[in-house]
Amino acid sequence: MTERLKAIEICAGAGGQALGLHEAKFDHTLAFELDANACETLKKRQIADDVVPGDVADPDNWKLAKNYKGIDLLAGGVPCPPFTIAGKQLGADDERDLFAWTVEQVAVIKPRALLLENVRGLSMPRFAGYRQHVLDRLSSMGYFAEWRLLQASDFGVPQLRPRFVLVALKAKYAEYFHWPEPQGKVSTVGKTLKTLMGSAGWEGAAAWAKQADKIAPTIVGGSKKHGGADLGPTRAKEAWKLLGVDAMGVANEPPQSGDKFDPGPKLTCEMVARIQGFPPGTYFSGKKTAQYRQIGNAFPPPVAKAVGDSIYQALNKLGNRVPRGETEHDPVYRALKKAGDFVKAETLIKTSDGQLDVPDLERRISLLQRDFDVDVVTSNGTTLYRLGDFKAFTGQQDHSRHEVFLKNRARIS
Repeated sequence: MTERLKAIEICAGAGGQALGLHEAKFDHTLAFELDANACETLKKRQIADDVVPGDVADPDNWKLAKNYKGIDLLAGGVPCPPFTIAGKQLGADDERDLFAWTVEQVAVIKPRALLLENVRGLSMPRFAGYRQHVLDRLSSMGYFAEWRLLQASDFGVPQLRPRFVLVALKAKYAEYFHWPEPQGKVSTVGKTLKTLMGSAGWEGAAAWAKQADKIAPTIVGGSKKHGGADLGPTRAKEAWKLLGVDAMGVANEPPQSGDKFDPGPKLTCEMVARIQGFPPGTYFSGKKTAQYRQIGNAFPPPVAKAVGDSIYQALNKLGNRVPRGETEHDPVYRALKKAGDFVKAETLIKTSDGQLDVPDLERRISLLQRDFDVDVVTSNGTTLYRLGDFKAFTGQQDHSRHEVFLKNRARIS
């Protein structure tokens, strides 16, 4: 029997990732979480040996993790708003961004593996330079890192929930890592919730389940900046309506005998949790809206388990070895970084092997400038570019993140 491994998790939320990792034979020594209700959830469910409340990037909080140098896995679901398509995609300029900070902590505690998940928006061209910086930084620390877009529905979760996942392993384990393959078994909302819908005697449960025999749209947990619990923006609400679900709120209890609905009943928090992949009876602290946000913002446990299983196999050097090569997301960033000084526009275009023309290059540079300082000068009719500092918070004491974070602390979740 193979031994269980140890993990630290940041931004643990309601423990969706931790639950999946536990099933993949990882036990948590520490879990860090900002939201008070989520902390209570983690404590009541005994997710970790120690739950640390507050800002994980506060040195007084993070110093506890330094006692676990060389731990098997550092994991987390860092805040999504900096990268979400529905937001402003501020990236490194967003005070909630902890992705770059977390990558820097790899150099501090030197885990054998790193697992971070976020929204699909991070996979877009907007963040190509950001992603390249992360890969290159981890490579400089002796880790092989790779990104992959995973669909929750491929792992038995009945919703369209794409998650962009980063896995990094020390070089000696990297060749044993394989991304999990889709399970092939597709679940639906109707099959998942039929029993719960009929649990209070509602006669329409069977007919409803037939209508809802489809995969749900992505559940959106939202944040403290917005109102109460509902199932997402207008387009998502229309998709829920086709499933026979009223997405304008969350119910306190399942439908009762004799109830009539148009277009259908609302979901309870327990139902939303099932769609998110949590097992029956999972506890969540707080009132309805607080519970819903914890559930809606969680990493589905079945997806976390699938990735966790793959990491566990790699750390135990099990399975076939696969040679690893470099992954390139942004050749312009790479060329600027390598030069370390001003580079001609025509030189950058040549490095792209004909993939870029002048307008394309200018667009790439404008995207890079959102996350990096990029100097642009014109000399004798020739445009020159130089890559400067990364704007993201990586632990700097004088970073603007501190003031903005404190100002908005009550609204950050």
